[in-house]
Amino acid sequence: MELGNDTQISGFLLLGFSEEPALQLLLFGLFLFMYLITVFGRGCQHFGNLLIILAIGKESHLHTPMYFFLSNLSFVDICFTTTAIPKMLLNIQTESKAISYEGCITQIYFLILFAVLDVFLLTVMAYDRYVAICHPLHYTVIMNLQLCGWLVLVSWIMCTLNSLLQSLMMLHLSFCRNLEIPHFFCELNEMIQLACSDTFLNNLVMYFAAVLLGGGPFAGILYSYSKNVSSICRISTSEGKYKAFSTCASHLSVVSLFYCTMLGVYLSSAATQSSHSSAIDSVMYTVVTPMLNPFIYSLRNKDIKMALRRFIGMLVI
Repeated sequence: MELGNDTQISGFLLLGFSEEPALQLLLFGLFLFMYLITVFGRGCQHFGNLLIILAIGKESHLHTPMYFFLSNLSFVDICFTTTAIPKMLLNIQTESKAISYEGCITQIYFLILFAVLDVFLLTVMAYDRYVAICHPLHYTVIMNLQLCGWLVLVSWIMCTLNSLLQSLMMLHLSFCRNLEIPHFFCELNEMIQLACSDTFLNNLVMYFAAVLLGGGPFAGILYSYSKNVSSICRISTSEGKYKAFSTCASHLSVVSLFYCTMLGVYLSSAATQSSHSSAIDSVMYTVVTPMLNPFIYSLRNKDIKMALRRFIGMLVI
């Protein structure tokens, strides 16, 4: 794999977490377990993303904007995790660290797509909670089926264009002798650092997109919740305050988990300058967060708990 700058690249090496053979079986079992929980869940106490999608589709009383957005978020979480984990499991199983050049670019495309889609869907869900709490009498009029569809469609279009732009820009980079990626997937920033051609434009687009598509939605979420808190404080009864807060508690927990883990990963990476540490930290937002989202949404939600149990009961019968 020691190729010159002008030589056609055949692929890269994903170094993963450890070179120790004794740890490979442990890593395989751990990540397979977390992946299966993310998709299917574990019994009746921890529901997976796939079960949430199927239960929402099956139960007609869950055909509301909040659950429509939740099913989309669950789908994106499955896709996000599937983009990285199965390839890592395959590499451990076959004792190979290789990934083709085309495969790496494809993985970057889908990782960026689903990561930013997570952000957009969380923002749309924040808007849904804002309308429900601040404008409850007009909720059904504002959050109609057409608007919900457009919000999701526009999110997909914007994220697809952003992901396509950044992936196509990677095709213009040249790589030298070092083709080892100190990660368990093809991470955009790591790939840019490996390039031996000018990466100024790639870095500019990457950071601009992070601020615009990450910071912008986050500002929108903060604004919506400032309005929510203000409206909740004006409710006279404690029961009314509790009911209003409970409608957005799950979403607030998921937003906090997603942004805190993402921020923690990049602050940790900047502080340690260790790619190996960054790979370990990135497990939080690529695996742990999608795994915990269904648990958080079903923890205190009686409607979705009952729907999931009825759906599981139908499968058992």
